[in-house]
Amino acid sequence: MEYVYAALLLHAAGKEINEENLKAVLEAAGITPDEARIKALVAALEGVNIDEVIEKAAMPVAAPVAVAAAPAEAPAETAQEEEEEEEEEEVSEEEALAGLGALFG
Repeated sequence: MEYVYAALLLHAAGKEINEENLKAVLEAAGITPDEARIKALVAALEGVNIDEVIEKAAMPVAAPVAVAAAPAEAPAETAQEEEEEEEEEEVSEEEALAGLGALFG
């Protein structure tokens, strides 16, 4: 997973995702890089639009259905309902990260 994080960090910084840069990020984090994994990740990301992948992963498919099913004027939410919604959002983020991990190895 740390290899995917390194690639996302490079992407967020506007740096090229290549073997040299990935190795530098991993070493800076105190991780001994595995050359084979780095090569595999760079090859897997070849031609991938990371912004598009992140956008798709962040947009749950069920969101439009949930919005359409919501009443026009909802009553004020209680603290418990707000906590439940936050928990649901956390699951969605975890699922998104799991999807990215599966995509990038």
